[in-house]
Amino acid sequence: MDAEQITVVVVTRDRCARLRQCLARLLALPERPAVVVVDNGSTDNTAAMVRLRFPSVELVALPANRGAVARNIGVLRARTPVVAFADDDSAWEPGALSRAAALMAAHPRLGLIAARTLVGPQRRLDDVSQVMAGSPLGRAPDLPGPSVLGFLACATVVRRDAFLQAGGFDPVVFFMGEEERVAYDLARRGWGLAYCAEVVALHDPGRPPDPARAALAARNKVLTSWMRRPWAVALAETSSFVALAVRSGPHRRAALSLARRLPGALIRRLPPAPLVEAQLRALARPPVAAPAFAARAPAAR
Repeated sequence: MDAEQITVVVVTRDRCARLRQCLARLLALPERPAVVVVDNGSTDNTAAMVRLRFPSVELVALPANRGAVARNIGVLRARTPVVAFADDDSAWEPGALSRAAALMAAHPRLGLIAARTLVGPQRRLDDVSQVMAGSPLGRAPDLPGPSVLGFLACATVVRRDAFLQAGGFDPVVFFMGEEERVAYDLARRGWGLAYCAEVVALHDPGRPPDPARAALAARNKVLTSWMRRPWAVALAETSSFVALAVRSGPHRRAALSLARRLPGALIRRLPPAPLVEAQLRALARPPVAAPAFAARAPAAR
């Protein structure tokens, strides 16, 4: 499998200038991947810009914002066995897609690659990448890197069939934290998710953290729990979220939308997967501290 068998799916909304930079970088890659842009109902002439400046890019202009589900539409349009995601503020390092394609070919159970993500002009290692590199889930012998149970959508490569089997992103969470349920469903179907440091994504969000986005992520964690986690876990996370909403305006507003979205989550509920629950327990354990004498041992020699 080579990089010509990868499609990059880019989702955007009302960020025409950022998308123009993103597409210029993607089309300059030595791999020359196919690119599908799914425009989530932009009102800033994004679609016209893509048609005029990037005629080789396949454009899907949606009449309204579909959130993360827009990525599913791009995956369905892709005609390649492997798909890489990008947002309008992200890109891929030259050579990264070739390495991803080679890893997918060499590891048949590999369903998802979580890339090493470098942030901003300083190319700072993303905090999530640091955590994934030391994943307590270990490394399966048939995977190319540490096993993980999560990913950043804008820095991910998926096997198309595996992603579609897992149902893609769903409309319940809509946006922020939409990756969690997809990771659970890939794992419950036996697909491997691995952090691969040699596959490098670039991310330049260009904006400070937004409390409203953090509140949405917290809301979506609760919704995902109702869709996939044991009842006791879902109830506990809901209780914690409500306690936050009492003290926080953004969480209070997110709580109102939680009530509206909860029936949709319950309709999509599946029994908890024992494998996934075991991995989540492993991830929740605090790291084991090294014995005090271990730090003194080198000096004693």
